[in-house]
Order: sequence, then C-alpha cells, then structure tokens
Amino acid sequence: MEPLYIVLICGGCVLFILIITAFVLFSNNCITRSDYVVESEKAPEKSVKIVHLSDLHGKRFGKGNKRLVARVKGCNPDFIAITGDIIHKYRERDIQAALGVCEKLAKVAPVYYVSGNHEMRSTRYRTFSEKLKEAGANVLDDQSVTAFGVNITGVNCAHIKGGKFYKLNDGEGCNILLAHLPQYIDKYAMAGYDLTLCGHAHGGQWRLPFTGVGFYSPGQGLFPKYTSGVHSCGNMRQVISRGLGNSQCPLRLFNRPEIVTVTLRRPESE
Repeated sequence: MEPLYIVLICGGCVLFILIITAFVLFSNNCITRSDYVVESEKAPEKSVKIVHLSDLHGKRFGKGNKRLVARVKGCNPDFIAITGDIIHKYRERDIQAALGVCEKLAKVAPVYYVSGNHEMRSTRYRTFSEKLKEAGANVLDDQSVTAFGVNITGVNCAHIKGGKFYKLNDGEGCNILLAHLPQYIDKYAMAGYDLTLCGHAHGGQWRLPFTGVGFYSPGQGLFPKYTSGVHSCGNMRQVISRGLGNSQCPLRLFNRPEIVTVTLRRPESE
C-alpha cells in the first residue's frame, strides 16, 4: 500500500475518533433548556415560574457547578425544584458537589428538594438531608409548604416504591407534587395533584435522533413512555426532567443534560 494511502487512512481514523469524542463530550456536558407552560384554573393570579432540576448524580458543570448555577439564574425562577438523585453514591465528591450547588442555588431562589432512589440506598440519608438543609434547601420528604400562592408537597422516594403514596396537602389552591419516579403518574393524579414534577428516567439515556424516543428507564424497561416533557392524566399535568448527570450508564447520546422551566398560570381568557 502506498504511504500516502496509509497516511490518509490513519488521518481519517483520527478525525473520526475526534468527531465522536467531541460529540460525546457535547452530549454529556452542554446543558439544554426546555420551557413549558402549564395552565390551571387553580393557579394563582400571578404566574409562577419554576426551574426543575433532577438527577445531578454528583456531576459538575464547571468548577463549583458555575455553569449550571448561571443557567438557572438566567431563568429568573420564583423557586427551584430538585426531584432527587442529586448524588450518585455516598462518595465525598458527590456529597460536596450536591451541597455546594444547593448552597449556590439557594441564593438564586428558594430550593425545594425531595429524595431519589440513590439517596435511599444508604442509612446515611438522614445525616445527608440535614446537611442539605444547612446548605439552604427545603427538604420536603413527606412534607408540604405553601409558597408563591401554591401548595408544594414532596414525597419520600421510598414511600412511592413501597406503595405507600398518599396525598399530603388538602389546602386550597394549586397542589404541586415533587416526586422522583414518573411511572406512578396514575397514583399522583388519583391523589388530586394538579402538577407533578418528576425525574429518574434520564430521558431514556440514549434517544433515537429526531424522535424523542428513549431506549431504557429503570422501572419502565425498554422504550419507556415517561422519560421527558409534559404528560396528562385526568386533570393533572406531569412534567419530567431528562436530568443532568448519569448513573449506571455513563454516557448520554442525543440526550443533553436538561434544565426545565415550568410557568404555571391561569388559562388565558378568549
């Protein structure tokens, strides 16, 4: 084989590897933003803007998660909802990333947090949740608060999986639920919630290009139904975040890390 051909083939292989590497880095580190509007007769007169984050899994977007915090701040939220799996394992690196980003986000807007299945894997969660509170997060595992004219309820992830889900707030106004697992949408609707924010599915991890179809989600299996976007069940709307980090599968494909904004408002009069 001529030396020129060898050079061309080797150069082509190197270029191909560089393109694939750049694509993977882009898919796993370049944050995208999805904006949704949810209308409800029970929404307060003044619309409420929520930034919804999920499944950080200890990942850092820049030093001290500077890029992530800047993107959230640019959304100008009334409050920030974090729906679990903020850590991957109880490694010191994960814990510090989680606490650090909560502390910074709490300076942008009030932070309301519920646990995910990764937090539930250790008996150390009680200590970790106390540290989250010290960092400025409002931990809402099986608790409710009223703020910004809405009722915000969080359910402990272990209680969802154990089938012990129940409505935690009977107050007037719009009831918002923070829950990690999206596949229990029918239970959330039966409990009377108006809006549920979930994560966990990671958008299906690998998505078919231009289709929005994900390959796999724990609890739903292959080609899961509930991986991202807005879903309806009766009068309830469920908004699912594709998440920010990775878990057992270390790579995202055609599925960039996602910040979600939800604007809750009353229906516009015709």
